[in-house]
Amino acid sequence: MKTENRAAGGRNVVVVGTQWGDEGKGKVVDWLTDHAQGVVRFQGGHNAGHTLVIKGRKTALQLIPSGIMRDGVPCYIGNGVVVDPTHLLGEIERLEAIGVEVRSRLYISESCPLILPFHVEVDRAREALRETSGAGKIGTTGKGIGPAYEDKVARRALRVQDLKHPERFAAKLRELLALHNFALGGYLKGTVLEFQPIFDQAMKMAEQLAPMMADVGYRVHNAHRAGANILFEGAQGTLLDIDHGTYPYVTSSNCVAGNAAAGAGVGPDLLHYILGITKAYTTRVGSGPFPTELPMDEPGTVGHHLSTVGQERGTVTGRPRRCGWLDAAALKRSVIINGISGLCITKLDVLDGLAEIKVCVGYRLNGRPIDILPLDADDIAACEPVFETFPGWTETTFGRTEWAQLPTNARAYLERVQALMDVPIDMVSTGPDREHTIVLRHPYTR
Repeated sequence: MKTENRAAGGRNVVVVGTQWGDEGKGKVVDWLTDHAQGVVRFQGGHNAGHTLVIKGRKTALQLIPSGIMRDGVPCYIGNGVVVDPTHLLGEIERLEAIGVEVRSRLYISESCPLILPFHVEVDRAREALRETSGAGKIGTTGKGIGPAYEDKVARRALRVQDLKHPERFAAKLRELLALHNFALGGYLKGTVLEFQPIFDQAMKMAEQLAPMMADVGYRVHNAHRAGANILFEGAQGTLLDIDHGTYPYVTSSNCVAGNAAAGAGVGPDLLHYILGITKAYTTRVGSGPFPTELPMDEPGTVGHHLSTVGQERGTVTGRPRRCGWLDAAALKRSVIINGISGLCITKLDVLDGLAEIKVCVGYRLNGRPIDILPLDADDIAACEPVFETFPGWTETTFGRTEWAQLPTNARAYLERVQALMDVPIDMVSTGPDREHTIVLRHPYTR
């Protein structure tokens, strides 16, 4: 009996961050969409920040997939994403204002949980309470992401599909609002919200969102079967994953490649190549352990150089990113968790001009050598990094598009990182623009 070849169809690539986010995924996704006929965002919310520079013009995206900047490319927001409808419509309007056509090619899963005003209030009130109680902030973006995911897991979330049914939406909203107002008015000492303004605003937005609601998983499946190359775009980074990151200083979703299937509504057999995005150094926004962190305040120091030359501020919050040397021991865990097929090293040009460059190749913890990031946040905080040191380079790498154009010392540095990971470096980004890219092996090459 003849059986159907389920692997037939286009080639699909998953793009994930391998550090604490902000690795430059947006630019890489935008670049890869030249070979893709669909881009899927599969987790997170508008706490993500993807900055694209196209022909010198900078565009910041938070919720809409980065493929939207390529004319005619369909973009999908998968069921694993939590959606703030107010923010989504605002982002659409900002893109339309610069001439980007969005509504006819953006599809939003009807199963996406909604972020509503009380989620934001709960998020911010919790962080304020943690700070005043001395527990210390987690470092959330205050966008309501965590509380929305909590409602999803507790099976009480309002979802995009509920917007099509006003009476059902109203009944569920009253119940959910009462629950959150109980916490806000008591323990959290936050602001209690009223039902009617939230309901009225939601119904207005429902009219605009209705044409974009879709069965995203089925659409992506059919597009793949028809031969389309699909790109799955992650947000945040592996070390912020709710299960595998530096818990509790993590985000509220699974950022790893395996979640691309669950968060988009397709089978894992559709994930053909996993591209891990890695800065040539390491950054982190918010609280949590960071073994290779460098002081940034004093001009002339390496930390200050990375911060200023790299323009290291969060796309969403504007907070300064903490900076440090590349942590290959942490990167090794990300390679394992994600099943990385190849790496893309970004912001190599930020290292230009440094006399020497270090890479953390392991740690000492309680006098014991270890070669991979521990799972416990307290252990990570106690780690003493073990470094290898490399000579820097004075020549510029900015805008280079060929491997042979890189300085000898820059190539040696990248080759050592590749050897430490036992995974090929397939791409190198040498600047923010689309064209500032070296391709050693294209992810869409079979």
